[in-house]
Amino acid sequence: MNRRDFLRSTTLATVGGMAVRGMSSPLMAALANSTVEDRVLVVVQLFGGNDGLNTVIPLDQYSLLSGFRSQVIIPDTDVLLLSGTGNATGLHPAMSGLMDLWNDDKLTIVQGVGYPDPNYSHFRATDIWETGSGSDTVLSSGWGGRYLNLEYPNYPVGFPNAQMPDPLAIRIGGPVSVGLQHMGVNMGIAINNTNDPLNLAGNIYLDPVSADCSGGKLDFVRTVQRQADLYGDVIEAAAQLGCNQSTLYPVGNQPGAELAQALKIVAQLICGGLKTKIYWVSMTGFDTHAQQVDSGDHTTGVHATLLQGLSDAIRAFQDDLYLLGLEDRVLGMTFSEFGRRIMSNASGGTDHGSSEPMFLFGTKVLPGMLGSNPVIDPGTTFNTNLAMQYDYRSVYASVLKDWFCLDQAEVDQVLLSTYQSLALVDPDDCIAASVHEANQGAGESIIEVLPNPFVEHTVIRYSSHGGRVVLQVFDEQGHLVRTLVNDDRPPGGHQVGCDLGDMPTGIYYCRLQNNGRQQVKNMLKVR
Repeated sequence: MNRRDFLRSTTLATVGGMAVRGMSSPLMAALANSTVEDRVLVVVQLFGGNDGLNTVIPLDQYSLLSGFRSQVIIPDTDVLLLSGTGNATGLHPAMSGLMDLWNDDKLTIVQGVGYPDPNYSHFRATDIWETGSGSDTVLSSGWGGRYLNLEYPNYPVGFPNAQMPDPLAIRIGGPVSVGLQHMGVNMGIAINNTNDPLNLAGNIYLDPVSADCSGGKLDFVRTVQRQADLYGDVIEAAAQLGCNQSTLYPVGNQPGAELAQALKIVAQLICGGLKTKIYWVSMTGFDTHAQQVDSGDHTTGVHATLLQGLSDAIRAFQDDLYLLGLEDRVLGMTFSEFGRRIMSNASGGTDHGSSEPMFLFGTKVLPGMLGSNPVIDPGTTFNTNLAMQYDYRSVYASVLKDWFCLDQAEVDQVLLSTYQSLALVDPDDCIAASVHEANQGAGESIIEVLPNPFVEHTVIRYSSHGGRVVLQVFDEQGHLVRTLVNDDRPPGGHQVGCDLGDMPTGIYYCRLQNNGRQQVKNMLKVR
C-alpha cells in the first residue's frame, strides 16, 4: 500500500480546518502536518490561441523577429526584463503582475510547449489539450477527469460522503468540459456564482424507478440531481464565510475583472474549507488574427489588455492566498489551445501556430525558466512554426507526479502512455526532488547535426545522462516526420543516422528530451 492509499483508508479527523486521518499515533501526527492530501490545482484556460512570442519575448532573437513580425512586435525598450536570463528574455510590458511573481520566486515559465503534428482548429486543438490525446487520437475522457476517477473510482455512486463531501472539481464561469469528464460522466460541477437556487432534495425520489434499463438511467440522473443540490449547499456554506482579503483584484471595467471574479471565488471556496481538488477557470479573446496591437503603439491594444487582465488577476489571487495563509496548498497553471505563427500578417495580427509558453505559479513551483528561447530561423516563411521543446503531457505528468503525488504507474494510467516528467514543482514529501536546471543546459550542446545543411542524409550525435531518450525530427509546420530514438540509453555519447531523402527541402527541427534535459537544433535540407 502506498502512502496516499494508506492515508485514504484510515479514519477521518479534523485538525486546524484540514481533513486528516486518525491521530492515534506519532506517525499519524506527523502525517497530519503534510498537505499532500490537501493540494489544489487551479487551471487557467486561455481560449483562442495566445501569441507566445509577444508574451514571453526572446530578446536575443529580436533583430530577426523585428523583420518577421513588424506589424505586432513590442519595442525592446518596453519589455519587462526577467532577472536571471542575462537580459535575453522578458515579459510583455502589460504583465507587471506576473513579473512580481517572478521576482518573488513564485513563477515558472515553460518554453516551447506543444505536441507532434499540431492541429490548428480551435475546437480540435482544445479537445487535444483537455483530453491529453495526440493529434491522431480522439478521447472521450479528459486528463483531469481520469485523474479524479483514479482517486475516486466509484464516483458518482455514493457521493458525496464523509470522506469526500465536496465536489471533486469545480468549473467556474462555463460548463464542465471534456477536461473534467470521464467516460461521459462529469467529474466536477459548473457554477457561475455561489448561490444555489435549486432545492431538489425533497422531490427527486418521489416515484420509484423501474427495473429495466430505462429505470437504471433514470436512477442515475436522479443521483446526479441529488448531488448537484447537496454540492450547491456545501458551496454556498463555504462561500458565505466571505474570507477574501486581497484588495488587488481587478473590478468593474478593468482588464481581467471577469477572470479575477472567478479566481476570487476559488480563493473563497478554498478558504471556506472545500476539499475540491481541481478548479478550472478561463479567459476568452486570444484569437488575435487582426488588430492584435494598436498600430500607433504596439504595447497597447487587444492583446495587451488580455495579458494585463491575466497577469493582474493571477497576481491578486496569489496575494489573496498569501493573506489567507493558503499559498502552500495551491498550484496554478495556464494553457491555450495553441500559439501563433512567427510572422505577423497583413491585418496587424498573427495566425494559428504551434508551440507556446506555459506559466505555473505558486510557492511550490521551482522558479525560473524551463527550456530556452525559441530559435528563429533566418529562412522563416508564413508557414514556419516555433519548434516544440516539451510535450504538453510532460507538464501534466509533472503536476500529477510531483503535486498530486501519483507514482509513475498511476501517471501512465492517467495519461495513457509514458511521458517524462519535468522539474517544475517541488515534490516536497512525495518524491525526492531533482535539481532544477534553469534554461535546461542552454549553454551546453547535447545535440550535433553533421553535416548541416545536408542533401538527404545526416548524422545526429547526442549525449544522454542515462534513462529514456526521445529524439524526434519535425518539419517547419510542427509535423513529426521521424522518431529516431524512443528508448533507454546509457550515459554518454551516442549517434544515429537521419535520412530525409523522401522529404522536401526546407527547415527541420531535431528535438531531444532526456528526462528533464531537452534541446532543439535547426536542420536545413537543401538540394
